[in-house]
Amino acid sequence: MLNLYYMWFLMLLLLSMGFLFSGLYFLMNGSSLLLEWPLYSNNSMYMEYVIYLDWISMFFTFVVIFISSMVVLYSSVYMGMYSYSSMRFLFLVLLFVFSMLLMILSPNLLSIMLGWDGLGLVSYCLVIYYSSLKSYLAGMITCLINRLGDIGLLISLGWIFSYGSWNFMFYLDLYMSNIFYLIILSSFTSSAQIPFSSWLPAAMAAPTPVSSLVHSSTLVTAGVYLLIRFFNYLIFINTFFLFISLMTMTMSSFCANYEYDLKKIIALSTLSQLGLMMSCLFMGLVDLSFFHLLSHAMFKSLLFLCSGIIIHLMMGCQDIRMMGSICFSMPLTCCSFNISNMALCGFPFLSGFYSSDLIVENSSFSSMSLIMFILFYMGLGLTASYSVRLFYYSILSSFSFVGLSNLFEDISYMKLSIILLTFFSVIFGCLFMWLTNLDMYFLTLPLYLSISTLMMVGLGLYIGYELMYLKNFMFATYYFLNGSMWFMYSYSYGLFYFNYSMSLILTKSMFWGEYYGGLGMSYYFMKLSNFFQFYSISSFKVFFVMLIFWLMIFM
Repeated sequence: MLNLYYMWFLMLLLLSMGFLFSGLYFLMNGSSLLLEWPLYSNNSMYMEYVIYLDWISMFFTFVVIFISSMVVLYSSVYMGMYSYSSMRFLFLVLLFVFSMLLMILSPNLLSIMLGWDGLGLVSYCLVIYYSSLKSYLAGMITCLINRLGDIGLLISLGWIFSYGSWNFMFYLDLYMSNIFYLIILSSFTSSAQIPFSSWLPAAMAAPTPVSSLVHSSTLVTAGVYLLIRFFNYLIFINTFFLFISLMTMTMSSFCANYEYDLKKIIALSTLSQLGLMMSCLFMGLVDLSFFHLLSHAMFKSLLFLCSGIIIHLMMGCQDIRMMGSICFSMPLTCCSFNISNMALCGFPFLSGFYSSDLIVENSSFSSMSLIMFILFYMGLGLTASYSVRLFYYSILSSFSFVGLSNLFEDISYMKLSIILLTFFSVIFGCLFMWLTNLDMYFLTLPLYLSISTLMMVGLGLYIGYELMYLKNFMFATYYFLNGSMWFMYSYSYGLFYFNYSMSLILTKSMFWGEYYGGLGMSYYFMKLSNFFQFYSISSFKVFFVMLIFWLMIFM
């Protein structure tokens, strides 16, 4: 029997290489291609499907299809090959890639809406794949927050129709600013910026290959890509949005330093990198934002796949305190894990260094205020801090799992996918930079600004080293605060810790979103109806006394 996993892996790999070479050709000639298919024509009503091919869409398509081919190969071992559920998983992943292509390749907002909805629905199906209560709740949060983004897209879809066409590429200088604000808001939900950031750590209930594909390189970067496509200098250079994205970057890096779940730490680091891409956009550096989006997709998907192997071999354990010295039993995985971790920190001459260093140096010219400057550098330092903490807990500390566990790296196809991704994580940054001439920027900065990035990363490394020894130097509530994304979604420990007496009046499971929302109101209505019921079935004496009392009040 022909294995579908291997077949689709080969097809996707060849397709991605085709997109890479054609993207290089388009970049070299500075050309783009517009393909139109007439779908329906009736009098003045004319509907066509448009595909717009330029080097930006082709490079992004290459990255998405290449990573999904690696994920498909990896899943053949991780999810098993010949069961109904693993076939269902494969087709869900392929559906996801198809909806992503609908979104990337078309300049038509209707097609983008279809792709966006497809991404939301398929990611819901993938998050609830394990069919437990936890994954169901995570899927609901993911789906509902992404549906919020649909509202902005639907309104802008109706609004843009009054301009005569949905092909937004030709009208970017004509649109009202409100349309851009709606698009930005929609992109914020998909890219998990404050206040929509709670779904990304929750979505880690999905299988690890899903996290690698969906929550590192496709679904979360769809919002950033949409903003790159809709970019307009007059609207986008905006201090308010810049502040929000910097806050997302700092908050998620901060929370990652207090998290013990391996996948959640990586999810929070994705969130902080998304904050960096967004802040880059709102400073007007479109090319650099796109560059960081691609290089980040490479090393972040590798980081997820390596963590998946570790979790797979440790019998599903995700707690980093249980790991330690795993480099002896899985040397190749740890090697790739560390390479991707260093690329994330911006270690010189790896993929992440070229993009993040250029962004930081260019940001000095964007006239940010001092507070934003501090937030920017703080996010950088904290990134290095949680990376070192993760490195220490997983590799340097002593082994803390079950004593007689047999860890060995006999995972042939998983190895192949992480080796290929490691190769790209090392070379992709410099390759892309030389191809697109991004190294032609000539920046002159004073010495203290030039070395400040290096200083902040060094300081972050030292703080991460110190954090390993500080086990319980804060209150438990402080750890809950960071573990629950600063209570950004109400189904966390907020009310229970901040207002203990109120939570005792109600039930201990009711939190602030529920207390001030529907559940709290229904609770009080129930109390009121109970009171009236008790009042109506009591004796006649009480009834007459109350009647006289009310008569006196009315008189």
